[in-house]
Amino acid sequence: MMHPYMRRRQKREPVTYPHPSLEPVLRRTLGVPLFQEQLLRIAMTVANFTGAEAEELRRAVGMRRSWERMKNLESKLRAGMAANGIDVKTQDTIVQHISSFALYGFPESHAASFALIAYASAYFKVKYLAAFTCAILNNQPMGFYAPAVLVKDAQRHGLRVKPIDLQVSAWSCTVEHEPDGSLAMRLGLGYAKGLRRQAAEALLAAREKDGPFRSADDLALRVPELNRKELSLLARIGALNRIGEIAHRRDALWQVEWAGRPEGPLLTQKNLREDNRCLPLRQMTVEERLVADYTGTGLTVDKHPMHYRRAELRAQGILSSEDLRHCRDGVFVRAAGCVIARQRPGTAKGFIFISMEDETGIANVIVTPDVYERNRLVVTRSRFLLVEGALQNQDGVIHVKAARLAPLAHSGLEVRSHDFH
Repeated sequence: MMHPYMRRRQKREPVTYPHPSLEPVLRRTLGVPLFQEQLLRIAMTVANFTGAEAEELRRAVGMRRSWERMKNLESKLRAGMAANGIDVKTQDTIVQHISSFALYGFPESHAASFALIAYASAYFKVKYLAAFTCAILNNQPMGFYAPAVLVKDAQRHGLRVKPIDLQVSAWSCTVEHEPDGSLAMRLGLGYAKGLRRQAAEALLAAREKDGPFRSADDLALRVPELNRKELSLLARIGALNRIGEIAHRRDALWQVEWAGRPEGPLLTQKNLREDNRCLPLRQMTVEERLVADYTGTGLTVDKHPMHYRRAELRAQGILSSEDLRHCRDGVFVRAAGCVIARQRPGTAKGFIFISMEDETGIANVIVTPDVYERNRLVVTRSRFLLVEGALQNQDGVIHVKAARLAPLAHSGLEVRSHDFH
């Protein structure tokens, strides 16, 4: 029922009614029943149902799986329509409308409430992107998308997202003013997985009292509540990179190992610094940083993991999400991305819908039951996926109907997806 309604809304299809008597009932929803209240009026109009009988039909529809009750009511519905001179073909159409409605319909009051939330959320996202993103990240877990997806979407819409920084981060994510007058969002300490709230509050109190931390040793001495595991976590995710002489994450990991410990004559900070100048520690590679980010915070504010493989993928003819938007409907394509959602609606007859993300956006994959049976582990376990199949490009909505699926290797990244909810 969704497609006829959308086509009519876009004036690409004429508005028609299953029967002329239903025009007053369905006029404002373009001939398509959308709300339970309309269902009651349809039954009362075409089949002379009483209010109680129409309510019984609504309850059967509302139960969704009460097909036996629906069948009994269908006989009564058809008898009423026949008495009103409605032909069998039209009866079939009306019954089909009501049966389809059972799969998606709900009260108009609910629809209005959801619509208001969706509209207000979209408005705030467009007009106040930094505040919106900050608020939604501070109220996790919620909604459909994981924080990693929300951050990447905000970045694609122009928001600068800054990493956790012990010198400025609060527990929650915060909005920061940039020198050019724009707004950015700073990731909060609460996103450091394994950092206790008590230790974080002690850190914030020490910073408020005596100012920025001057070194890893200064941090360890002023915030004894931070244990070694937490210090290593903060170093690994880059939260110490703006402290004192710390040059990068691996340097920070080295320094927190001896921070706050008694020094012997051969292991003084001076000697260590001199040794580091002679034999500087290598910075983490891009992949090591990504692994540290996803393991330590569940997301990255750096470039999307797929960005670093784009040249290799292009050489293999594998398209990005943005590339797919410029391909014509029906063409055979190859695409790849990070799996962010898997859905198998009870009404979809075994079809599975996968959303996968790359650095340019999100593409949707349709997996038919037979393809799923041949690729169960790939569909349910792969974090990064390569898909080949026919492209469906309709009104800017992109789907790839999978003919072949394969895992895309990306070692060590703990990427979380929203699966089968």
